[in-house]
Amino acid sequence: MSLFDNALKQFDKACKVMDLDPDLQAVLSKPKRELTVNFPVKMDDGSIRVFTGHRVQHNIARGPAKGGIRYHQDVTLDEVRALAFWMTWKAAVVDIPYGGGKGGVTVNPKELSDGELERLSRRFFSEIQVIIGEDRDIPAPDVNTNPQIMAWYMDTYSMNVGHSVLGIVTGKPLDIGGSMGRTEATGRGVRVCVEEAVEYMREKGKINKKNDQLTVAIHGFGNVGSYAALLTAEELGMKVVAFSDSSTGVYKEDGFTPAEIKDIMDYISARKARLDDYEGEVNFKKISNDELLTLDVDILIPAAIENVITEKNAKDVKAKLIVEGANGPITPEADEILNEKGVLIVPDFLANSGGVTVSYFEWVQGLQHYFWELEDVREALHKKMKNAFWSTIRTMEKYNTDMRSAAYVIAIERVATATKLRGIYP
Repeated sequence: MSLFDNALKQFDKACKVMDLDPDLQAVLSKPKRELTVNFPVKMDDGSIRVFTGHRVQHNIARGPAKGGIRYHQDVTLDEVRALAFWMTWKAAVVDIPYGGGKGGVTVNPKELSDGELERLSRRFFSEIQVIIGEDRDIPAPDVNTNPQIMAWYMDTYSMNVGHSVLGIVTGKPLDIGGSMGRTEATGRGVRVCVEEAVEYMREKGKINKKNDQLTVAIHGFGNVGSYAALLTAEELGMKVVAFSDSSTGVYKEDGFTPAEIKDIMDYISARKARLDDYEGEVNFKKISNDELLTLDVDILIPAAIENVITEKNAKDVKAKLIVEGANGPITPEADEILNEKGVLIVPDFLANSGGVTVSYFEWVQGLQHYFWELEDVREALHKKMKNAFWSTIRTMEKYNTDMRSAAYVIAIERVATATKLRGIYP
């Protein structure tokens, strides 16, 4: 099944749980707008390469579209469509006034020079400018994009319209209208969900250990996974025993200290390296990504790519709690297996919604030209994430369903209500 088919399967399950009107279900299942652009970029050697990019706006009933832009050699329209679909529910479940959008360019950015990357970024953003705007669609960083690329986007749009537009993208550098706390936001949101989920499981008698006895494994050590690892160890005092990237996994039985995690993060960031390249002072055992997913740990955080837990390995997953930092890391078939095993799964569009939440805060700051202190951002994020988590738990218990379906029910109800109130025009 395609990624979008997987997303629709989860959506349809929730619609059945809540007995949604079939007409509304049909409206909410389709993207509003899809734009594909093929655009030329001059390379350093003087040659011209044509790249393909996409921007999909799934639903804007509750506000302008919001979602990241990714650069990856495997980007497809189907993938971007699925991610835009999830963004609609992500914004709705944390109750921020956005719809869902997503974008991507089919390119391996590691093969480009800095100049080529800038020219590609500026040309792509110019191509999609026909459907974006600070009151229409606000892009943000995603896989292989970063604050510098957002700065190029902001400057390109601003130059085209003739004045600086701070609200056109989020995830920008602080010096040009970015928000404090944005870089850590998605990982911090995951950390909040870990804390609240453990509290819930303690209430239900499913976890009896103290925090310093709880073991955590994290699949993925990019922005989301690295901050989730650091904050889970540093602020919650849990034992992060393993994490991985595409090159290798690393394991330490007695857990990595926050200082060790930070050292590895700094090493990788400074050298644009991978875990397999690490030559610092932290000692660990190397393991495979497949081994990491089935480690005997209490908490598993898949924070890399989609479809890593499938019907083939779900039965071997030993964690009692899974908090999805990545988009779509568990297939619908694996979902059923894990639910039958009694695993609590905090779904992706709730668990990783910290990024879009702080993006919303950045957008608001940009529109007002008034910027918040770091602690204000963190406090507001914590409140939003905690409220969304416990609303989902209450809905899960009300409908006697799984947490993913419950999160969908909340989000679908909010978008469906907005759609009904606005009506069908003309």
